[in-house]
Amino acid sequence: MKQSFKFSLSIATAGFLAASVMPAQVMADDTITWRVQSHWPSASSSYGDSLETLRDLLDERTDGRLQLELHEAGSLFGHDEIFSAVSRGVLDMGTISPAYERDRLSLAGIVYGLPNAFQDTWEAAYYYKQMGIEEMIQEEAAEYDVFYAIEKVYPTEMVLTEIPESVDDYEGMNIRSSGLLQSYLSETGAAASMIPGEELYQSLQTGVVDGAHWGAVQGALSMSLYEVAPYHVRPPLNIGGIDAYVISEDSLEELPEDIRETVKNTIEEQFWRRTNEYIYLEERALAMAKAEHGVEVIELPDEVQQRMLETAETMWEEEADESEMAAEAVEIMRELLTELGHLDG
Repeated sequence: MKQSFKFSLSIATAGFLAASVMPAQVMADDTITWRVQSHWPSASSSYGDSLETLRDLLDERTDGRLQLELHEAGSLFGHDEIFSAVSRGVLDMGTISPAYERDRLSLAGIVYGLPNAFQDTWEAAYYYKQMGIEEMIQEEAAEYDVFYAIEKVYPTEMVLTEIPESVDDYEGMNIRSSGLLQSYLSETGAAASMIPGEELYQSLQTGVVDGAHWGAVQGALSMSLYEVAPYHVRPPLNIGGIDAYVISEDSLEELPEDIRETVKNTIEEQFWRRTNEYIYLEERALAMAKAEHGVEVIELPDEVQQRMLETAETMWEEEADESEMAAEAVEIMRELLTELGHLDG
């Protein structure tokens, strides 16, 4: 529901609006405040490096006229409720993983990153930004009155509490996962289940799970996962648009035009900054993890990796069956991978 912004509000009325549960508050000094719910715990590296940085940039670039009121994971809504809250206009904005929205968005699994597809970050970035894939999922999200923007591109890599020496060892592991990768790991023989980020450390520490993925090295380091899971698995499970900004279209349209364009331009700029920055920070974080926690980079047994390759191609076809648009997106990906020499023509 759109609000009527009246700048002649009394101080008392403005104070009431600021305290209400409705989003996109406009104060007596013409400041617009957005309520923003993240799926990242405040301990996560992306909460500070992405979301808090975005808040500060928008404050600076709008001369304080747009303020983001940040709420970390679990503080207002569950991780799988954020998209719906934004769609209903209860939140102005949120951060999510497309892994949580596969029931709504047919391209969610593809945008999250198909397993064993891209070999380098720039390939995935080119696919989403230059080949129209982000525009496709934006079209789907718009049906829910949500503006969707990929936050950055980066790999997903697992950490484990012990090294699996065989297929049997791997099949006996419980691994925290989400979305398409949860299905993927289950299909390859592991027992994969979803656990919210705020519960992840304890689950590893107490043996509820034997492994997990939370981003890659930076995510694991920022969440202290290496304290209890010192084995880091490469190559990555996938490279994709694993996080996203979602914004209420009503809240976006109600902004003055110059602020609206500033929001979109800043988010686009953030995508490229964070994607490039992440590559460097991953290697720096890995060196730190090795020095401080004795982290060891390992590969899964050859038999497990072969099973993963075979399972991945089956899952590509399953994702293509989600919709005509999804089929088009998978075909575009196959053509790109063939051009890059990753698939036989």
